[in-house]
Amino acid sequence: MTRFETIVLGASGYAGGECLRLVHGHPGLKLKAAVSESRAGTTIGSLFPHLGSIDARFHAPSEVPSILDDTEGTVAVLSAASHGASAPLVAELLEASAKKGVDVRIVDLSADFRYRDAARYEAVYQNAHGAPFLLSLFECGVPEHVDVVPRHAGHPGCFATSVLLAVVPLLKLGIVEKEIFAVGITGSTGSGREPKDTTHHPERHANLFAYQPLVHRHVPEMTDLAEKASGVRPAIHFIPHSGPFARGIHTTIQGRLRAPLDAEAIRQELARFYAASPLVRIVPGTPRVKDVAGSSFAHLGVATEGDTVAVLSAIDNLLKGAAGGGVQFLNRMLGLPESMGLDNPAPGWI
Repeated sequence: MTRFETIVLGASGYAGGECLRLVHGHPGLKLKAAVSESRAGTTIGSLFPHLGSIDARFHAPSEVPSILDDTEGTVAVLSAASHGASAPLVAELLEASAKKGVDVRIVDLSADFRYRDAARYEAVYQNAHGAPFLLSLFECGVPEHVDVVPRHAGHPGCFATSVLLAVVPLLKLGIVEKEIFAVGITGSTGSGREPKDTTHHPERHANLFAYQPLVHRHVPEMTDLAEKASGVRPAIHFIPHSGPFARGIHTTIQGRLRAPLDAEAIRQELARFYAASPLVRIVPGTPRVKDVAGSSFAHLGVATEGDTVAVLSAIDNLLKGAAGGGVQFLNRMLGLPESMGLDNPAPGWI
């Protein structure tokens, strides 16, 4: 089998480390370069001891043009750089690839390519976009909801993925009204490698607290992408929480039924909706974080009471919500099976 050379930008963060791990074990991808400005010249194993079997060093962003010199065929790119930093790196890589005649396919995991309009991005993230002239080249959405294979993709992120997997079929199938209520709990790895008061272990351990309730910056992305995938623009009321665990997201999404349906009927509708989606499973009862943490699977469960439905969504924030979703997009772009390299089960006792 042909293995596509793969470059990981922003490779020294948590999501970047997961990109490296997935690429290393992927039968259709081969790591060409791990790029990190802060760790350039050091070995991958010195930063990520669990990735010590990857015999490579981090490259500086300035080395990208020379990295492209001896590439063959299509080059896959995963950008795990932070919001605001990713777009300039992607722009430089695309400029270098155009000059050298190299075909690249890019999946960006930051927020930089989630909007088609720079003004909307800037209003949410409070900084100028690093490459507004590239926005039209990227298609954003949960992989399961993007019908046409894009040339370049923006991944919607972990909270948005957990919400959209539930909300889109509910809206598209006409099961619920437009008003949606969602509560999500995320692990500490969702906040990145840099220590903060809210991610420091003594603050998170045995603790649970909400942050940015009803004003979280990812709600506009959720709303736009839900409308794009379903044809219905919802009103999403979202409250995120910081949980006392390292990885995973559990989100409860509630809506009002448009017509009487019991939980089993809705489970069957969701199962039909995701019948061709190998990484989404509709489970009996309620999903649990430990059943998906460390995997690229999403588990959805359903409960009803009267005219209210709750869909419970569990994913791994670093995999299905970031690196795994990025590789899933790459698989489609490169003509590989969608779940290739992603179908290992969760460890269960993580």
